[in-house]
Amino acid sequence: MQLAFSPAQERVDLDTAVAPAVIAALHCLRVAVTVFDSDERLVFSNRHFNYLFRALPARADLLGLCYEDLIRLQIAGGEVSPDAGDVDGYVAWRRAQFRPGEYRPLDIRLADGRIVEIKARLTHNGHWIALWSDVTGARHAQARLEDAIALSADGFAFFGKDDRLAMCNDNYAAIFGYASAAQARGSAFRDMLMRAAEQDLLRMPEGRAAWIARRMDIHRAPAGVLTVETVSGAAYLVRDRATVEGGRAIVFTDVTDRRRTELALEEQTRALAETRSEAAAQASYLADLARRFDRAAADADTTKTTLMRTMSHELKTPLNAIIGFSDLMRSMADRFGPEQVKEYAALIHEGGHNLLRLINQILDLTKLSAGRYELCRTNVDAGAVLWTARNAFEARARDKDIALDAAAPSGLIVEADENAVTTMVFQLVENAVNFTQRGGAVHLSAACADGAVCLLVADNGPGVAREDIARILRPFEQGGRSTADHTAGAGLGLTLVKALAEAHGGRLAIDSAPDEGFSATVSLPAKAV
Repeated sequence: MQLAFSPAQERVDLDTAVAPAVIAALHCLRVAVTVFDSDERLVFSNRHFNYLFRALPARADLLGLCYEDLIRLQIAGGEVSPDAGDVDGYVAWRRAQFRPGEYRPLDIRLADGRIVEIKARLTHNGHWIALWSDVTGARHAQARLEDAIALSADGFAFFGKDDRLAMCNDNYAAIFGYASAAQARGSAFRDMLMRAAEQDLLRMPEGRAAWIARRMDIHRAPAGVLTVETVSGAAYLVRDRATVEGGRAIVFTDVTDRRRTELALEEQTRALAETRSEAAAQASYLADLARRFDRAAADADTTKTTLMRTMSHELKTPLNAIIGFSDLMRSMADRFGPEQVKEYAALIHEGGHNLLRLINQILDLTKLSAGRYELCRTNVDAGAVLWTARNAFEARARDKDIALDAAAPSGLIVEADENAVTTMVFQLVENAVNFTQRGGAVHLSAACADGAVCLLVADNGPGVAREDIARILRPFEQGGRSTADHTAGAGLGLTLVKALAEAHGGRLAIDSAPDEGFSATVSLPAKAV
């Protein structure tokens, strides 16, 4: 997201320049967000900013104040207390973070003991964005960890993802010839090994290069254990293990006496067992992955075979009808009366219509799966679409003595492709009329719920088993509501409806059970008011 303000607009409310949904999202964050213009004047802050600094005025009253003004208000309100009362020095220290090329976060301590981390970034148009996070728990946890490892008799060290020393105690630093932990911090692991070798601090029986190579191999493994001896005669059990965040944790335990040596042997045995377990788990994972690939290949072959078989049948059936009846009309036209010609023409028209529908459905599904289906979104009246569908299928429903009714309140507007919405509703109504038994009923309705407009097509036909619902949503799959009507389609209608609904950010939900009817609900995002 880019925030840009002209000089004449730098104090305008950000709500008029950014989508309301983005503003609402910023206000929901548990992190304070502030935006300053090129003169360091506040142009936006979310609600969490007032939560962090409770003594400040309301955020609306802070707009237009420069960053220095905010700092001094925090001081005046007792939120922060500069060391030794040096207000100007404290303000200068805080403002130094708003400097091009300065990416380091800044921790400030509040008077009530909380610690807030500030991260500031300069945008391409000269504005500043600052994030304010309450890191009190994290900083206290780090301080407790530092205190714990400082009091330990073992040597502790933590390395980051870049393999540089992030934290250690003085015992660990002394093993590598450092005067203190602070002096060692930031050193690369390999450089520390080279330092120990150059200063002849550790015994390396196989030679420096071989010992360092062996030590690096252990360091790269998920977990490793070895014994290290110093030139002074001390022996350490070294446990080197990967951490969850991708770094390394290393512990040096003094095992000079016999008891510590026995513990070292036990630890080596446990480490070996863990390594074997991990190797077995990896082997099992690879075997399972191979089985999955085999199943996927088999499923792909089955899907291809089903597709070719179904396509062959569904294309040939209407084509045979068209060719057969047209041949009869061409060769025996003089023997047919007007009614018979009309009948054969209707059958040819129906076959051509079915063939065209199948091809259009396949093309639409291909575009949707490839992400190339272009939606022309407009304001669509959901109720009007339902009434149009009712009128279109009224005659067919009347022929089967099916009661077809529609009910939808006015003003239900969806922002969608009108042709796609019409296609979805028409497909569902056609299915309902085709599968509903003579004397049954089909009901169309629309309602608004949870920011979506729900279009419902329900019938009291034979329904399908619940375990078949997921299957009939797949291409070329048909349910068991009425085997006599399977010739009415290729099993692509529900698949197309589902794909079109999801392309709009909506969904298709089906509820059915044997002898309990069939209902399909298309939920589409309602137009924002």
